[in-house]
Amino acid sequence: MKKIVVIGLGNTLMSDEGVGIHLLHRLKARASGFPGVDFVDLGASGLRLVHALAGRKRAILLDCARMGETPGTIRRFTPEEVRTGKKLPGFSLHEGDVLQAIALSRTLGECPESIVVFGIQP
Repeated sequence: MKKIVVIGLGNTLMSDEGVGIHLLHRLKARASGFPGVDFVDLGASGLRLVHALAGRKRAILLDCARMGETPGTIRRFTPEEVRTGKKLPGFSLHEGDVLQAIALSRTLGECPESIVVFGIQP
């Protein structure tokens, strides 16, 4: 396991919602230029994010983000700057909130020192 991970999130079956996955695969095609980085496609996997973060020093998350911007706009956030609009009844293995997964990772003492989220406006 490498200390830096780039994680693509989203659902490619829902059009623009899969932009994080598409971007991840483009970056992964150039992985030889980033020998110290793992590229992980988590799709809409919910709590698998907690495991993908464990043992890492840094994490970069790529995801669709509704920011009221022009489609294709990319913004960089820390988890503390992100506000979620999801309403979930609790933790689910099939659907999850990125912020809840990061909070759980922190509670377990397995969260990377640095997490950056790149949100792409659909």
